[in-house]
Amino acid sequence: MIQFFLSLRARRPSSPLICALALVCGCVALATAPAAQASLRVLACEPEWAALTQELGGDDVKIYVATNALQDPHQIQARPSLIANARNADLAVCTGAELEIGWMPVLLRQSGNARIQPGSPGNFDAANFVTKLEVPSRVDRADGDVHAAGNPHIQTDPRNIAAVAAALAQRLKEVDPDHAAQYQARLDDFNGRWTSAITRWEKQAAPLRGVPVVVQHKAFPYLLNWLGMSEVATLEPKPGVEPSSGYLSEVLAKLQREPARMVLRAAYNDGRSSEWLAQHAQIAAVVLPFTVGGDDQAKDLFALFDDTINRLLVAQGAAHKAAPK
Repeated sequence: MIQFFLSLRARRPSSPLICALALVCGCVALATAPAAQASLRVLACEPEWAALTQELGGDDVKIYVATNALQDPHQIQARPSLIANARNADLAVCTGAELEIGWMPVLLRQSGNARIQPGSPGNFDAANFVTKLEVPSRVDRADGDVHAAGNPHIQTDPRNIAAVAAALAQRLKEVDPDHAAQYQARLDDFNGRWTSAITRWEKQAAPLRGVPVVVQHKAFPYLLNWLGMSEVATLEPKPGVEPSSGYLSEVLAKLQREPARMVLRAAYNDGRSSEWLAQHAQIAAVVLPFTVGGDDQAKDLFALFDDTINRLLVAQGAAHKAAPK
């Protein structure tokens, strides 16, 4: 068709009919031409993995995030928009370690997408690439929301982020080999910046070593282990179980014997129990962003840890000033 149009145009270049044919043929050519290489479609279960995938993938990935920082990642509904994005995804990047067990199996089944099923290259669980803490010796639902593989909240230790970054870059190269060089280059750049940031954070956080804290939920063992802080009590009597007033009173009595400097909770937690304890024990109630987007400051992975360290240091400074002389 294009050759026919060119021959006509050579004989009658000024004809309005030929001009119209030119427009039609041009539109047909554009409509039938092969599309440019599409971005790798990634379904990220949590904001931290969306942010890490963006660091490594750049313009070569298109990311849909299943949850936000103010949602409990244990409890998500497989809504139609989420199912549609799972159906189209080339890669699913999740925490694993049973964090998403309440909704990810349903999502995978309803998506019908073979590319992201367990065992496929397009199914990536970050927790598989780090050493888990709090691995239970037994699993009994009577003990609350206990994860058989260990505590899944691995993203609160930046050293875990580094380990996951290396594994994720390798997986990106596997599912999208055409952009392998770009993924490796971005990993190298990220590693350099991340290593420098960890050194800076650890130096800033030195005053936090040995500081005793209460946690609302078992969400921070990796953070506390990294910074050398100690957990003296948990506000949930069992993981995922809200405390009664009687149990809160027991925790308060324990703090008379083993004082804590602050009580920590994630941005998505209901703050009533930690605020009650903070008021009655006269300690700081600290809301940590927990993941990217947990507050206005935690806009990316680097800002997430900047803000986390800053909030802990502010609370520790206030506690030190208020301590009896």
